[in-house]
Amino acid sequence: MRPWWEVGVLYQIYPRSFQDSNGDGIGDLAGISARLDYLVDLGIDALWISPIFPSPMADFGYDVADYCDVDPRFGTLADLDRLIEAAHARGLRVLLDLVPNHSSDQHPWFVESRSSRTNPRRDWYIWRDPAPGGGPPNNWISDFGGPAWDYDEATGQYYSHAFLKEQPDFNWRNPALRAAMMDVLRFWFDRGVDGFRIDVLWHMVKAADFRDNPVNPAYSPEMGDMHRVLQTHSTDQPEVHAIAAEMRAIAEANGGRLLIGEIYLPVDRLMAYYGTADAPGVQLPFNFQLIDAPWRADALAEIVRSYEAALPPGGWPNWVLGNHDRPRIATRVGEAQARVAAMLLLTLRGTPTLYYGDEIGIADVVVPAAQVKDPRELREPGLGLGRDPVRTPMAWDAGPHGGFSDGEPWLPLHDDAAIRNVAKQAADPAAMLPLYRDLLALRRTHGALATGDIADITGTDDILSYARTENGECLLIALNLSGGERRFVLPDNMEHPRLLLSTVPDWRRGDEDGDGRTILLAPDEGVILLNE
Repeated sequence: MRPWWEVGVLYQIYPRSFQDSNGDGIGDLAGISARLDYLVDLGIDALWISPIFPSPMADFGYDVADYCDVDPRFGTLADLDRLIEAAHARGLRVLLDLVPNHSSDQHPWFVESRSSRTNPRRDWYIWRDPAPGGGPPNNWISDFGGPAWDYDEATGQYYSHAFLKEQPDFNWRNPALRAAMMDVLRFWFDRGVDGFRIDVLWHMVKAADFRDNPVNPAYSPEMGDMHRVLQTHSTDQPEVHAIAAEMRAIAEANGGRLLIGEIYLPVDRLMAYYGTADAPGVQLPFNFQLIDAPWRADALAEIVRSYEAALPPGGWPNWVLGNHDRPRIATRVGEAQARVAAMLLLTLRGTPTLYYGDEIGIADVVVPAAQVKDPRELREPGLGLGRDPVRTPMAWDAGPHGGFSDGEPWLPLHDDAAIRNVAKQAADPAAMLPLYRDLLALRRTHGALATGDIADITGTDDILSYARTENGECLLIALNLSGGERRFVLPDNMEHPRLLLSTVPDWRRGDEDGDGRTILLAPDEGVILLNE
């Protein structure tokens, strides 16, 4: 029997922006609980909740001050227990976001670590003497710009921070720190959490000799400061795989819980995070290729073929269109092609992850300068690196603040929230939301879409097509990635095609060439055909 996550669909919730239950303008756990029936109706199988741990919110929860509690902004441990219980009662799994590369500088462990060089927890973080001539120990750059080191006057050393200075990096070479963090996994598994998405997994171990990173020969200023060097020695070190294997062993010992790794690496290096037969890694190293892919049929076909070919034996694929850090799909390709992208995501082989709001076609929101919250944008303004535009509140209805909150939302909603909301789209068969629901329903009724093989991946004349097969069932997916009509010639083995779903339901289709083998795809149309 397959594990649930091979058959299932994941749904990412940014908790500050999903549903506010108490009118403070910030989404919370009780709000998520109130919307569980929506998730069931949508057809997803698990919700992944971005960080809800106590935090000073320097980086909105990715600076954790306590790994075993809930921030009061989101509720209480009891609220989370109720959410997990209510989700499980509906057949939904709950995944949390684990942030193991760094903590908040207000975490008690770091407060102790920086108190003196002889403190027992000093080595739980990465401390180094200044360079011989003074200044940071090496040339490593924070992902948020500037040196990845901050000087501590009291103890005369620098500490490492891959992100903000308020996010000091853990030293995973210290066995006591490693054991303490493994206990965090056990704590949440004991409370019924079904798995974790592991933040910046590839960042967790740094080179032991702290060599300078190579200068990036392709750097240009619009890329952002972090790209001035290549992160050769500050990320993706071989020792990280033993840590992932230990986490996986704990997950397996607790009934096979799911681990997903956030890993922005080329495919050949990404595959190592599946681990080996003797030391399995995470079940799903996130595959982000669709986020940066050129939106062309030939390019997408090559991405799918290459990724499938690179998978190790037993490695299960996964696909993502967007998340809390990257531009939304509706912004990247436009609303018409966002419908095609939804069909692509939900018909490729592997586990798909949806990002909240994509199912109603929310695009990046223009956030006025005075309302910007994201430290990434505040540190390097004007480069388009800010993440606020993709983290804005969900719109549920045409009421004040889109039904998200009775108070002023922490970020503004999209301008068309009065018409782009769940209630409005649920009543419109041609809207984005019914398309997502239909796609998810098809995955449940046709095993070939959920777990079948993928074959005949082609990308020509702006049409990306492939077949999904299982137990004699064959479905053909054809996606027109252009804004014009395209002829699509059916393969010889598609003898009696029946249209299951189109992204353009009102298209008057005909046999373009009169031979029974050619169909005319509408502009921006994707279709799923069943061979009967």
